[in-house]
Amino acid sequence: MSDTITIIGAGPGGLSAAMLLASQGRRVRILERLPRVGGRCSAIEESGFRFDLGPTFFLYPRVLREIFESAGYDLSAEVPMTKLDPQYRLDFGQGGQLNATPDVQKMEAEIARISPRDAGAFTRFMKDNREKLRRFRPILESPFSSVFDLLRPSTLKAVPWLRPWHSVGSELQSYFTDPRLVLALSFQSKYLGMSPFQCPSLFTILAFLEYEYGVYHPTGGCSAVSERMAEIVQEMGVELHLNEPVEQLEFVDRQIVGVTTNRRHYPTNSLVINSDFARTMQRLVPDHLRRKWSDRKLAATKFSCSTFMMYLGVEGLYDLPHHTIHIASDYYRNLDEIENQHVLSADPSFYVQNACVTDATLAPQGHSTLYILVPVTHQHPNVDWSKEVPAFRENVLDQVEKLGLHDLRRRIRFEKIVTPDDWDSGYEVHNGATFNMAHNFRQMLHKRPNNRFEDLEGVYLVGGGTHPGSGLPVIYESARITSRLIDEDLGPVSPQATRRHRSRCAH
Repeated sequence: MSDTITIIGAGPGGLSAAMLLASQGRRVRILERLPRVGGRCSAIEESGFRFDLGPTFFLYPRVLREIFESAGYDLSAEVPMTKLDPQYRLDFGQGGQLNATPDVQKMEAEIARISPRDAGAFTRFMKDNREKLRRFRPILESPFSSVFDLLRPSTLKAVPWLRPWHSVGSELQSYFTDPRLVLALSFQSKYLGMSPFQCPSLFTILAFLEYEYGVYHPTGGCSAVSERMAEIVQEMGVELHLNEPVEQLEFVDRQIVGVTTNRRHYPTNSLVINSDFARTMQRLVPDHLRRKWSDRKLAATKFSCSTFMMYLGVEGLYDLPHHTIHIASDYYRNLDEIENQHVLSADPSFYVQNACVTDATLAPQGHSTLYILVPVTHQHPNVDWSKEVPAFRENVLDQVEKLGLHDLRRRIRFEKIVTPDDWDSGYEVHNGATFNMAHNFRQMLHKRPNNRFEDLEGVYLVGGGTHPGSGLPVIYESARITSRLIDEDLGPVSPQATRRHRSRCAH
C-alpha cells in the first residue's frame, strides 16, 4: 500500500493541507480536475484581463502566515499584499454612504456622521468582539467529532458568549439604533451564504476581524495566493496533477484503498477531500457506505445561497473604491426573496470590486476590471437560468448605475457571466451553493461533516464543507485541524522517509 497521502482538489484547503503535510515530511499527491489551481479561489484570464473567480477579500492573514512559516516560507515575501483603507464603501439603498476604515477613531466619526445617536457604539462592539474571539478561537482551531467535544473547558467557558437566542442581526441591534449600521456590520454573514437574521450571533466576529486585522488585496488577486501556494508545494516535493478528475474511489469495507482518475489508478490509504463535499459524496462514495451522511441526509441539509457573477473588462478606470457594497433599500425583502421565496429580486443588493484602483496588473493599459456579485437563490425550480440571464443582466447593469457607473455598457470590452447553474455544472458546486452548507446551529461544530470523516476510514475533509466552515481564513484553519489529525493517526514520519522527502525537495 502506498504511503502517499492523496488530496482531491487544489483549492485553498487542499493546497494548505499539502503544505502542512509535506512540512511533516510526508509524501503528498494532489489531483485537480481543472487545468489550473485554486478551485473557487482561481483566476479568470482573458484578453489581458485578470479576475478572481470567487473570493476577493483577503482577511485575517495570521492563519495562512503561520501555515507558510511551518513550511519555511514568509507569506509577506511570497505574496505581496496591500492593506486597504477604506476597506470598502457601503452604499445604502435607504440613503447615505459609509466608508469603512480600520482606524477606530475615523470609523466612529463616520458612524456619528450618519447616526449621531450611535457615537461610541463601534468602540464597544470592537471591545466585546475582541473578547468573544479570544474565547472562541480555541473552538475554531480544534476538531469537533462528537457531542462530548462540547464539554471541553474552553467550549463551556465560551457558552455565555454564544447567545444562541440571538442572530448576528439581533445581536447588533443591541449596539446600534440605526438599521443601516446594523446592516453595515452584519452583511458579512453573506460570506457564509446566510441572512444576518438567521446566522448565529457568534459570527459578529466576521466584521470584527475585518476592522481588527484589516482587509487586504494580494497583488494579482486572491487567486495569486493559490498560485504561489501551488508553486511552493511542488518545491516541497508534492506531486500536483492538473486536468485529472477523480472518477472512482476504491474501498475495502469502509477503508479507502485507491483512487482512480481519467489517467490511472493510485493506491492510497489516506485521502483528503477538498472538493465539494455533497457532490463528492454522491458521485464517488456509494450511499450504503455513508451511515451518517447518506443521500437522504444530504437532501435534508440546508445549503447556502448562490451568486450571479459578472466579470467585466472595461475601457478606462472608474472613480470608485476598491470594494463597494450596495445594500438594497428593502434588505429584508431581498433576503426573503433569496432564502425563502427563491425568486430573483428586482432591487437586489450587490457588490462591485474595482480592483485596478489598487492593482494595475489586472488589466491592459488604459483599461480596468469590474467584478460584480449579486447574491441569489441556489438552484431552484423557480428560476430557470437558461431563460433569465439576459433580463437579469440588464437589471444588474441598471442597478450599478446607482454607484455612478452610468456609461458601463458602452465601455465593456470583455464579459463573462457565471450563474448558479454554471457553479453547479462547470465548477461541481452542489446546487450551485457557492458557500457550501449553511452555518446554522444544526450544521456547526460536531454536526458538520467532521475533519476526520466519520463515515469512512482513512478519509479526511478540508474546505468549507467541514468544521470550522466557509471563508478563506476558516478554510485555511480546516487544513490545520485536518493535518494535525492525520499526523496523530499516522504517527511520526520515519527518519528514512524524512531523508527521502528532503532529497526530493533538493531536486
